[in-house]
Amino acid sequence: MKFAVPGRGGAPLFAQALGLALVTLVATILICVAVVFNVPPPPPELYKLSEISRALKTGQTVHPRDGRPLIVRHRTSIKPDGEDSQRRAEFKVAIGRELNVPVDRISIRTENGPRFFVRTQRQKGPPPPPGPGGPRPEGPGGPGGPGGPGGPPPPPPGATGPKPPGVQVLTDRIAAVMRDEPFLFGDFELGIRQADGRWLVVEPKFTVLRDTWQVRILLILALSVVAVSPLAWLFARRLAGPITAFAAAAERLGRDPRAPPLSLSGSAEVAAAANAFNEMQERLRRYVEDRTAMIGAVAHDLRTPLTRLRFRIETTPDDVRSKLESDIDQMEAMISATLAFVRDTSRPAERTKLELASLLESVMDEAAETGGDATAEESEKIVIEGDPIALKRLVTNLVENALKYGGAARGRVYRQGGSAILEIDDDGPGVPSAELDRVFEPFFRGEPSRNRETGGIGLGLAVVRSLARAHGGDVALVNRAGGGLRARVTLPA
Repeated sequence: MKFAVPGRGGAPLFAQALGLALVTLVATILICVAVVFNVPPPPPELYKLSEISRALKTGQTVHPRDGRPLIVRHRTSIKPDGEDSQRRAEFKVAIGRELNVPVDRISIRTENGPRFFVRTQRQKGPPPPPGPGGPRPEGPGGPGGPGGPGGPPPPPPGATGPKPPGVQVLTDRIAAVMRDEPFLFGDFELGIRQADGRWLVVEPKFTVLRDTWQVRILLILALSVVAVSPLAWLFARRLAGPITAFAAAAERLGRDPRAPPLSLSGSAEVAAAANAFNEMQERLRRYVEDRTAMIGAVAHDLRTPLTRLRFRIETTPDDVRSKLESDIDQMEAMISATLAFVRDTSRPAERTKLELASLLESVMDEAAETGGDATAEESEKIVIEGDPIALKRLVTNLVENALKYGGAARGRVYRQGGSAILEIDDDGPGVPSAELDRVFEPFFRGEPSRNRETGGIGLGLAVVRSLARAHGGDVALVNRAGGGLRARVTLPA
């Protein structure tokens, strides 16, 4: 029988895995660039002097306009704030003036580096209304213009030309706050030492996502996962598919060496593995067929010398001739059983759906019609897929063994998990525990129950095990507690 040899296959698995990694990396970079250039920059968390002072005065949580809630706590000690910069010192003076607290009792500490900014001169009063002179000029250096009194700070050196919309909005927002009052931004900790030595500390409420940029990073990661997940799923399915097919083919090969060859498409490694599997299956099939054919040929050829022996013993004395004829009859029975075994195991299997309980009842009825004590108990209707002729031979051998060596046969069928269980009980002496597995060996006969006077050859149970395993199941013998032997056949339901 020829078997299909897969082609050279697609790209190597290494190249496919490397391609998936590169696609994932490029997709992540492109999504990151798209988010950075299309989403406006996150606004900073701003905490104005009035909001901080109100939290310290009331001791209650304050919800700033542009930041996380400010919470107030009492502590026995806080970390030192280190040497004050000019701006830090100026902010201490401003907060001390608001709370009427000496500066030496104020401590300010920032958590995340130079994220501290203050403006120490607050604008007094509202901006002047438009007068006869008209609105203030907004040119550089003029009142109300960049760098002028009441205007936003001048642009840094080199910052020429129009800014992107998001950056411009952010700049205008910070400038508006600066014109109003001093502020802090980012994480900070501001403490006021009380008369009892304890500290009254105000700080932004802790959250897992402290800053908006962290949300942006999580957004980038989430979009990357969404974009790459379909590719990863396809790759995993392409990788797992051949492995699943190999497992199914190996299980099918254990039941039937004549199973059709494996045909897989995929990477070069998968094609090579499928080709090696098919070659192994073909070698196993030839090995089994050669050994079976050799046994059948030997058994068949033995009939000729046995026939000559039968003619030659006609001239021997009667007492010797009867013994020789008995031996020749035994050998011919063994040869017939061997040929039947070879025929059953080499015949191509024809699988179809059948109901196991009905098969058991038909075999029991045939045995009862010939005078045997054979009964089939009420059983569950279980449909299996198998060779009807082979399964009937399996059940028949078990029933005949139970009648020969146990005097009676009682059978039943039931489901256990995903398997169909067929049991045949007899009322015989049972089998020694050491021989429960050996009785399945060809031509093995246990003593005293399985001897030549009862007609046993030693191939009945060997055929049963061979047929059960060819259907993906197995058979075992168990000595019953109340006496007798139980044969249990397990078949996939």
